[in-house]
Amino acid sequence: MCLALNKKTHAIIEGNWAPTGTLEAVSARARMLAAIRAFFAERGVIEVETPLLGRAPVTDPFIEAFSSGDRYLQTSPEYAMKRLLAAGFPSVYQLCKAFRYEEAGKQHNPEFTLLEWYRVGFDLFDLMNEMDALLQKLLCVERSHRVTYQSIFIQKTGLDPLVCTLPDLVRRAKEENLSVISHQALDKDDWLQLLFTHLVEPAIGTDAPCFVYHYPASQAALAQINRADGRVAERFEVYYRGVELANGYHELVDSRVQSERFLQDCDKRKQLKLSAVPIDKRLIDALAQGLPNCAGVALGIDRLLMLQLGLKNIEEVLTFSWDRA
Repeated sequence: MCLALNKKTHAIIEGNWAPTGTLEAVSARARMLAAIRAFFAERGVIEVETPLLGRAPVTDPFIEAFSSGDRYLQTSPEYAMKRLLAAGFPSVYQLCKAFRYEEAGKQHNPEFTLLEWYRVGFDLFDLMNEMDALLQKLLCVERSHRVTYQSIFIQKTGLDPLVCTLPDLVRRAKEENLSVISHQALDKDDWLQLLFTHLVEPAIGTDAPCFVYHYPASQAALAQINRADGRVAERFEVYYRGVELANGYHELVDSRVQSERFLQDCDKRKQLKLSAVPIDKRLIDALAQGLPNCAGVALGIDRLLMLQLGLKNIEEVLTFSWDRA
């Protein structure tokens, strides 16, 4: 049975002191969080809490963390949760606040609610199956569609992302009158993302959630590389009605490879003239100790609630938006 909705509406109170979300939205959030906890309780997945403040943020050059002194507000609880798994914890999940230093917009609030979970013994497809079941429960939707990154990119752009060249991508972007305002030289992944955002994302997940999986290996982040095809990573993202909902991995367990990826991120941050950040050595030590075979995913609760209620602006599902916090 999917999660039932309360259709009763409530007027929005005027004034900067007032909440931006209605009682309907706040009540729907409470029901959603309760349904999520019941979902994982049925599967024996343990709820955990980890620190929101840490000594090291993500190194990803496209994700900025809020910092104060030698501490960073976490953009995701991923690193700490993996340390729990390395210590012998079974499958775990967490509902928590996360923070990303980005401009507030219709689909993003710098402070947001995140559901993140890790399933020991799962691969990419096991995790997609479980997430599909959760989305059916929360959004009352049909089973999801699934497509590889390569196939959907070819279908919507006419280019094979795994073999095309940088000039191919630039030329295709110009054909679509896509311009980029940047003072930095863009690499192949930047152009892939530009075309994917404008030509692929709007055309998927319109009737049911869509899982796009097997991203290019250069976009692996913290995912394993596929053993059968070294050109792709064991990673997926989920889209529904124009909204990116989640990012999941068959998790990388090799501490040496993870260290190399962190260093590559740091080099790119330097090239882009971004602030230097420390590498999370505690995560590297945990991987060296031994991370079990597992898959994990992060799902944005605020965006999910927007879709459930048919709302267009994230501030409508928050008690107080960024401007009123």
